[in-house]
Amino acid sequence: MRLLLLAIVQSLLLCGSQTLLKIAMSKIPSFTWSLAFFGKVFSNLWLLGSGIGFAASAIMWMYILRHFPFSHAYPLISMAYVLGMLVGVFFFHESVNWNQWVGVILILGGCVFIAQ
Repeated sequence: MRLLLLAIVQSLLLCGSQTLLKIAMSKIPSFTWSLAFFGKVFSNLWLLGSGIGFAASAIMWMYILRHFPFSHAYPLISMAYVLGMLVGVFFFHESVNWNQWVGVILILGGCVFIAQ
């Protein structure tokens, strides 16, 4: 149960970081070799938040790998796929077909089996 809770937190951090990265990329202009472009990149707080989230996610993942069997821990990060799809639907207003919902149910079912 502890592994499942840690994996959920790690997946939330990872998905949140990816969400911030998506927002950051929409705020950055097309690439050019100019000081103005790099100024916009390095002053983008969404990108900074994404980087901090990725670092926190990586630290959490290292903790999980240190304390739990790899064969139990690794499949549980697939919850990030489920969270990513939900973010796509609710924050970015993307459409999801029934095949994808079936996939989500299968992923969650697999996570339950692995966590037991």
